[in-house]
Amino acid sequence: MQAFLVDFGMIVADSRPGRLYMRGLGRSPFIHVSEQGTAGFLGFGLWADNEAELRRLGDHDGLTPVESDEPGAGMVLRLTDPDGYIVEVLVGQTLVDARPAPEHVPWNHGGTYARRGTPRRISPGPSHVLRLGHVVMGVRDFKRTEAWYKERFGLLTSDEIRSGGAGHQIIGAFLRCDRGEDDPCDHHTLFFIENPAGPGFIHSAFEVPDLDDLMCGNAHLRARGHEHFWGVGRHYLGSQVFDYWKDPWGHEIEHWTDGDKLPASHQAGAGTVADLLGVQWGMPMAAPPDLDNHKAK
Repeated sequence: MQAFLVDFGMIVADSRPGRLYMRGLGRSPFIHVSEQGTAGFLGFGLWADNEAELRRLGDHDGLTPVESDEPGAGMVLRLTDPDGYIVEVLVGQTLVDARPAPEHVPWNHGGTYARRGTPRRISPGPSHVLRLGHVVMGVRDFKRTEAWYKERFGLLTSDEIRSGGAGHQIIGAFLRCDRGEDDPCDHHTLFFIENPAGPGFIHSAFEVPDLDDLMCGNAHLRARGHEHFWGVGRHYLGSQVFDYWKDPWGHEIEHWTDGDKLPASHQAGAGTVADLLGVQWGMPMAAPPDLDNHKAK
């Protein structure tokens, strides 16, 4: 797993018996944790603003925050969502120094030529992962899951997904954090989709600096013999340029760049399953899952 994640563009942050912590170039002490055991997905973490918010959240579910023994320390509250996934909420982590990303050389666009007299030369190698951007999961009951997360974390809907079946019910949604008007948030922090096959992890997504960096990572992962899944292309919902891979145990993991940023006042949109799985340009998904098999509720 370490070899794959290094090829993917992460950096070893800490290695302990049975546990591997990986970081990106940003200030988070770690963005990915692997534990030795049966392959699977356990959960994810979110930051809260302060300890008062953490304790308020704990009181809601009758839980008490504890000191974290993971890199960065701080206080952590461990919740369990309706499908049994762990949601760790953290405050007070000691952040690490950011590492420099490759210099962003401007592009020459038709009519606007910002780069003059400087050839573009891209160094081969892995992408440079900056941070964890979002997590995507299939759930048993979308409405129940959406209510659980919104009640606790104040998430906002960016785009809901409506089934093409009878009643055109809402079967999923892209949810983002409410960071107000002056600090627009990623189009989605979490995405949940009601899955007729049952709940399960779908993918995690990590931001890289730009298109050149994403494409270099694509070439590097291919050269190293890793399994490609989908991409390169540009999504409709969220707009990001994407490239999906499989880790050694078959879990999807995404590089992305150039995604939408939305203020709190942005009004929610609606899309279809075709919008969700389609591309504005690039590689279509080879075998799209059947997500329209829903009965009206």
